[in-house]
Amino acid sequence: MKSFLGHSQNLNAKTLVLRAVSSAGRAVSFLFAVLPARVRLFIGDVIGVLWFDVFRIRRKVALENLKIAFPEKSEHDRIVIARNSLRSLGRCLTEFFLFPFFKRSDVPKYFTIHGLENLEAARAKDRGVLVLGLHLGNGDFGIAALSRLGYEISLISKNFKTKWLNDLWFGMRAQHGTQFIAPEKSSFQILRALKGKRTIFFVLDQYMGPPVGCRTMFFGKETGTAMGLALIAQRSESPVVTAYTFREADGRHVIVIGPEIPWQSSVTSLGQVARDEENITTMTQVYTDKLEEIVRRFPDQWMWIHRRWKNFG
Repeated sequence: MKSFLGHSQNLNAKTLVLRAVSSAGRAVSFLFAVLPARVRLFIGDVIGVLWFDVFRIRRKVALENLKIAFPEKSEHDRIVIARNSLRSLGRCLTEFFLFPFFKRSDVPKYFTIHGLENLEAARAKDRGVLVLGLHLGNGDFGIAALSRLGYEISLISKNFKTKWLNDLWFGMRAQHGTQFIAPEKSSFQILRALKGKRTIFFVLDQYMGPPVGCRTMFFGKETGTAMGLALIAQRSESPVVTAYTFREADGRHVIVIGPEIPWQSSVTSLGQVARDEENITTMTQVYTDKLEEIVRRFPDQWMWIHRRWKNFG
C-alpha cells in the first residue's frame, strides 16, 4: 500500500512539473510572439555571441571544421563564420517559441518560397517524395511552414533521452501537422508513409559510421554519411529533391526546393551496371555533393559545431 501511494505521489509530482513546464513554455512563447522581430533577432544574436565567445561551447570543434572546409581562408574569417553560425542558431532558438502561435496565414509574413513547382512535379509522380535536407538556417521553421500550407510531411529525427524535453520539442512541431519517424528500424514506417503519398525529409549532413553509413567525401575530406536516403530511393523509386531554408539580412526566411535529383547507376569497367551496394554509395556521394554546394553558398548559416569529420571505422 505504501509502495502504491509513493508511486502515485511520484506520478502526481511529475504531472505537476510537466504542467508547470508547459505553462512556462506557453508564457515564454507568448512573450516572444509579441516582441518586435528586431528584438527577437537581437536576443538570438546575444545568445550566439555568449555561446561562441563567452562560454565557448564547441568553439574549437567549429573552428577545426572550418579549417577543413576552408583551408584557404584566414583564421579571422573562419572565426567570423563560426560566430555568425552560432548567432544563426541563437535566432533559431528564439523562433522556436513562435511555434505555438504559428498559423497558415503567418507563412507569407516570415517566408518566401522558391521551387514549389519542383515539389509539385515530384508529388505528381504519385510515389511520395523524398527530400534531401540539412542543418542550415531554420529548417524546422521551414518544415512547419510547408506543413501549414497543407503538405503532408514526415521528418526522420532522433528522439531526446529526456522525456519532457522530447515532448516539448516534438510536441510544438507536431501541432503544425508534421509527423516524426525515429531512425531506428524506420524503413517500414518510411515506406508506409511514401505509400500514403507523404513527403519525407532526410537530414543527411551529419556523420554516420558503419553499418548504416558509407564512406563519402565532404569538402575534400573523407567522412561517413548515412545511406538511408539512397536505400529508400532505390527500393521505392520515389523522386528525390533538395530543400533548405536560409535567412536573409532582414531576418525573413527563404525556402528553396530544388529539381529532382536523378538516380545514377554506376557502371563497371566492363560496361556492366554495378551492384546495388555500389549504386547506393554512388548516390550517397551525389547527395553529399549537393549538400556541400549549399553549405558553400551559406557557410555562416550551417551548423559547424557538429563533429562532421570522424574516422570512418
